[in-house]
Amino acid sequence: MSDQWYSNPTQVYFACRALALGKTLNHMDVIQGVRGWRLGAIVHTLRSHYGWPIVTEYRGPERIGHYHLAKTCDPSELDFPPSAQRLAAELEALRSKGRASGCRGAVDG
Repeated sequence: MSDQWYSNPTQVYFACRALALGKTLNHMDVIQGVRGWRLGAIVHTLRSHYGWPIVTEYRGPERIGHYHLAKTCDPSELDFPPSAQRLAAELEALRSKGRASGCRGAVDG
């Protein structure tokens, strides 16, 4: 499969940063933020390949997916995809703020 089918690095970085900062994302956020169309694919990859404990909530009559990290997740312990590696350095400061650890496998709502 050619690279054109994968999310561009800007979309991946945008989604990883927002999730790691405790934000909830939906498809419209990514369209507005970086003109992206692949949030579902990014979430799937982060969950299945990088072990991110992403929680999905379906809201409204349209059942639009809203994604956020599990409340018990420490973003500084996450594995990042290549296009978001620089984000790890940005999040290093969060370690000293006393956030709970235990991202791996912890899924809460």
